[in-house]
Amino acid sequence: MKNFLSNIKGDAFGGITAGIVALPLALAFGVSSGLGPSAGLYGAIFLSFFAALFGGTNTQISGPTAPMTAVSMVIIAGIIAANDGDVNKALPAILTVFLLSGLFQIGLGVLGLGKYIKYIPYPVVSGFMTAIGVIILITQILPSLGYYPKEDLEFVDQYKANAQEIILENILKEEAGEGILVLENFKETVSRAEHITQDDILKESKTLAANEASGVLGTIKVLPRALMNVNWIELILALSTIFIIYGFKRITTAIPSALVALVVVSGVAFGFGLDYRPIEEIPSGLPIPNLEIITGFSLQSITPYIFTALSLSLLGAIDSLLTSVVADNMTKTKHKPNKELIGQGIGNSISAFFGGIPGAGATIRTVVNINAGGKTKLSGMIAGLMLLFILLALGPVASKIPAAVLAGILITVGIGVMDYKGLKAIPSLPRDIKVGPVTLSSEVLIMLVVLFLSTFWNLVYAVGIGLVIASLMFMKKIGDLTAERSDVKPLKEEAWEDEINFPDRLKSKVFIKHIKGPLFFGSTSDFQQLAKQIPNTASTVVIRMGRMQYMDQSGLYAMEDVLVDLKKDGISVLLVGLLRQPKYMMERIDIIPDLIPREHLFDNFKSCMTWIKANVNGKEEKI
Repeated sequence: MKNFLSNIKGDAFGGITAGIVALPLALAFGVSSGLGPSAGLYGAIFLSFFAALFGGTNTQISGPTAPMTAVSMVIIAGIIAANDGDVNKALPAILTVFLLSGLFQIGLGVLGLGKYIKYIPYPVVSGFMTAIGVIILITQILPSLGYYPKEDLEFVDQYKANAQEIILENILKEEAGEGILVLENFKETVSRAEHITQDDILKESKTLAANEASGVLGTIKVLPRALMNVNWIELILALSTIFIIYGFKRITTAIPSALVALVVVSGVAFGFGLDYRPIEEIPSGLPIPNLEIITGFSLQSITPYIFTALSLSLLGAIDSLLTSVVADNMTKTKHKPNKELIGQGIGNSISAFFGGIPGAGATIRTVVNINAGGKTKLSGMIAGLMLLFILLALGPVASKIPAAVLAGILITVGIGVMDYKGLKAIPSLPRDIKVGPVTLSSEVLIMLVVLFLSTFWNLVYAVGIGLVIASLMFMKKIGDLTAERSDVKPLKEEAWEDEINFPDRLKSKVFIKHIKGPLFFGSTSDFQQLAKQIPNTASTVVIRMGRMQYMDQSGLYAMEDVLVDLKKDGISVLLVGLLRQPKYMMERIDIIPDLIPREHLFDNFKSCMTWIKANVNGKEEKI
């Protein structure tokens, strides 16, 4: 408590300022997600308060962010589509995914996995963040033009046939659920079909049209129609918002330019009675928990969404901890990553119960809080309370905000969130991998793959594929470097010091191989060339392993294959200086003693030489 009250004035000012900055973004992200402005506002209120209270970064301000909203938008659209386009019907499943995401974040923190988030490769993060920017930019084109596919009746009419087909399929599914056989009760099916109205068909057609025009590909598909049906008032409102956001920053940064744009453009639009499209109405009063998450909960219903929720939780963890690092650099403090994940998880879980969209630590809001004087957790809690006050006091006023204004705000967010540092570095990075006729940097390739797949396919899967590619390329690079240093190569080798006086008469009979460094997946192909190095006259192979500290499973089986081939050719193999870990591995699969008798293991080359003198050509010779 003493720590909470140590900086009341600074925390109050920082929290209030951050809350005001968060308002336009919370409303915009809520609209963008598909659940409406209230969902963004609820998410900002509960996440900001509880993540600050239970988290591990004193100055962090949390709430809906661009990456979390972009992924949430895809999840929401998918679940709504699976529920016949009915948002109310889909809402419990959507909020359950958000709740699971929060619980997974708590689990990540409890298991102490927060410290491993920093190992996400930069090209993956860069490609993902740039894709988020591209997605936001493209998907906000239609609302900026004032074009809404559901209201374009000519476009909607194209889907009436499909709508009728879907409605009939739903009737058949309904009858199947009731145990009614269509062939035996055809009249019942006809009777139900007769109750289908034109309004039902129109409603389903609008849902199909909206789904077809959703996302990046959908926006690109309907863009020609949108350009022919521009609502000039909406476009002017969006462009004015963008102009003020960038222009006001040149005057002063003391007042958030997004807030100025929101107030000025909305005020002008409302004051002059312009014919614009307002955002959805924000419910007045305190947020009410959605108990359908609990009453409708079943393991079967959530199973399809477990991986989605886990992916969302990991994204939130990365987003939050990156912001925590920024806060550390500004305040010269050290955050607690696992505690921060627990706080974020608690905040997102509670937010889901009240119908809020998930979020994470927000970099801009956190920076604003620190610059305004925030130093303790109290600042984040005050930011949440400030947003709650705005909801209760100004909810009806906020409902008059033009949708085009929020689209303009989101366009500037999309431009700002892209990773320009990574994009600028593309020409200067070393080109080390060939893709067809083009030679690229492996880092650039990873970034472009993640960027392309995230933009045009699936954000969550794109990150997973990016991580796999990055891991494989990293292993290859490390393998190449280690193999180069380990010198497990099919080359003519120089004699070691204790081999210099090796008898000339035995050189054609005994082949000596040195392994310097680990025998692992990166060097196995070179080791397997060993048989090709052996002269036809050799009857004995000495493998010196005193400098081979480690052998993985790939190296173990490569060794086994080589030894099997040598044994078939009647060649005796002697191992010198075998260390503990490789010996343990070879004993586990019985290479020792099945392929290498224990009497063929020698601690040093001198004792090995004694065996050679006694057994090769059957003659003794002093060395």
